[in-house]
Amino acid sequence: MGKQFSEIQNDHMEFISKQHLFFVGTAPLSKEGHVNLSPKGYDTLRVLSATEIAYLDLTGSGNETSGHIEENGRITFMFCAFDGPPQILRLYGTGNVVLPDSENWDTYVKHFDLLPGTRQIITANIHKVTTSCGYSVPFMDFTGERETLNISNTKKGPKLENYRREKNAKTIDGLETTLGKKLNRK
Repeated sequence: MGKQFSEIQNDHMEFISKQHLFFVGTAPLSKEGHVNLSPKGYDTLRVLSATEIAYLDLTGSGNETSGHIEENGRITFMFCAFDGPPQILRLYGTGNVVLPDSENWDTYVKHFDLLPGTRQIITANIHKVTTSCGYSVPFMDFTGERETLNISNTKKGPKLENYRREKNAKTIDGLETTLGKKLNRK
């Protein structure tokens, strides 16, 4: 039976710390807009308190999370147990995008080891936590991280800003991202 909490409990923090993968869900306000669900790997998520988390967001082929947060702030995180006892944990909150040149960058970046292509930190104030059974989630073995994204971002080198301008300035529905606003001011 699922349970609800108003903040992240200690056992939730322990569960989160053991996960190699988490999912981030956001959506635009428009019912015609596309819901986004992004898998995230590497050691990029930090629980900062019982009501705040942050993750290091890397340059990729899109930037939906940022655009949706800019528009409405809604964000959901999901963690699944792929080994051990079954469990699904969801965190519901209001997100914020922190860019490298923003006044809050130093507050958050100290919690992370930077990776190639670091473009922003996504923070979230959590107002609801739910757990559910996860009985149908399969067992899977973690055998290691894929280095493909790190290699790709390293190879982009000085072309990274142009790539971000082309691929990360707007969502697939045309919403401007936080990074897009910065790039368009240049």
